[in-house]
Formats: sequence, structure tokens, C-alpha cells
Amino acid sequence: MTHKNISILGCGWLGLPLATALVATDFSVKGSTTSQNKLSVLEENKIQPFFVILSGVEGSLNENEIIGTIDAFLENSEVLIIDIPPKLRGNTTENFVAKIKTLIPFIEKSSVTKVLFISSTSVYADDNSIVTEETTPKPETEGGKQLLEAEKLLQNNATFQTTILRFGGLIGEDRHPIKFLAGRENIENPDGAINLIHQKDCIGIIMKIIETNSWNETFNAVSKFHPTREEYYTRKAVELNLTLPKFNHKKASFGKIISSDKSEKILDYKYEYVYL
Repeated sequence: MTHKNISILGCGWLGLPLATALVATDFSVKGSTTSQNKLSVLEENKIQPFFVILSGVEGSLNENEIIGTIDAFLENSEVLIIDIPPKLRGNTTENFVAKIKTLIPFIEKSSVTKVLFISSTSVYADDNSIVTEETTPKPETEGGKQLLEAEKLLQNNATFQTTILRFGGLIGEDRHPIKFLAGRENIENPDGAINLIHQKDCIGIIMKIIETNSWNETFNAVSKFHPTREEYYTRKAVELNLTLPKFNHKKASFGKIISSDKSEKILDYKYEYVYL
């Protein structure tokens, strides 16, 4: 059993192209989805498909809290990549920490010895500072708070080694924040810096972590391009011929600049998508 066997929990916007990239470099990949309809999509991409839904019920750890074939999904894999963001927008809030608590006993009894947990730079406070991995996380949002707690649960478990990967805002060919901001008014934090990362750089960083055996680590990962929100989103709206967003300058701006220096140095990774 080698690193060539990987399980990816959550084959969504990032997990599916990541799985495809790993398959293309001769990894054997198991992928999970919460949609029965997507099982065939995984199979078409040479990913072994598994239907897995984690329960967010706090308290007990019964087997029936996970719907699907979690044991088979983890079987024979040395590496588990967890890419299931908390669903905390709108009315669909869930207990994300409880999901991770439910999952951990299944990892403990499996062949998995290395876990890569996809987290977010939302674990850091917006205090206008430059943030490194040495910065003490102080999450201000519910999502950030739950991610930080989940990080600790995994990192404090001695049964497996965990690397935490904190991504900035995710963008790609089919996904960009300007599509939601175009034409909006009174947008706050015009002078806050952007911290974005392209989907292809996300995949590149993950593959580097696996390739270099960089476990028991924490990495921030964002592009090295930090204009202000107003400057960047205005330019992007012009580029894409969208209605310009309007920003509110009456309140002070809050944000942060995330440093990716550690990931560049330790992983020898060069961020390709600097001009997003």
C-alpha cells in the first residue's frame, strides 16, 4: 500500500477536478458524493464512486450516523483528503464539527495514516494585518469557528498525521465573486485586500503536499496578488462588461493580507495564477 491509493471525501467543485488530476498521474482514487446522480460522473472519470453522507448530529457515534459505504470508501487508502465545506449560508446551517467527530472513528480503524483537511483563511481575524501560519487564528464567522474546531480535532488525533490547508477565496473559469457583486451597492470594505486562489493552483498545491510528504503541517494558500476590493472588482467588472459594483466609504475597511510564503518555500510551489 502506497500513496498511490487516495480517498477524496467530497468530489465537488474542487474535489472532482483534483481527483481527475490525480488519476491522470497514476493514482488510484476513491471519490465520495452526496448525490446518487453524480456516481456515474465519477465513474466516467475513472474515479471509484462512493455515496457517503456524514451526519451532523452531536453526541452519539452510531454507525447509522453515516449514510453510505464509509468503510469501503476508506479501505486500502493511505491518504484521505477532506474537502467538505461547512454549509452555513442562508437557512441551511449544520453542525460541521459534529460531522468531523462522526468521521474520525472511521478514519481511526481504517488504513488511512495521512489526512489533508481543506480549510479556509476565514479562521483568521480581519484586523488589517499580514497573516502567516504563525498568526493565532481568531475566527469571526460561524464557518471560520467551526473550521478551526474541526482542524484541532484532526490535528490532535495521534492515529494519523494531519496537514491543514487554508485556502483564500476560491475562483476558477466558472466561478468568480464579481458575478455576485456586479451592480450591487453599499458594498463594505472597499480598501480591504483580496486573498483569492485559482482552482488550478489549489490542485497544484495539494499534489505538491502529497508528492513531498508534507504532513503534520499547516499551510496558507492564496495568490500573491492583493489589490483592494474596490480596485480589483471594479476592474474585473469592466473586463467582463458587467455593471460596476458601488462601495461604501463611510465605514472603515477591515481585512487582512494572507502570506503564502511558507507554502512556496517548503513545497517549492510557484503560484501560476497571479493575475486573477
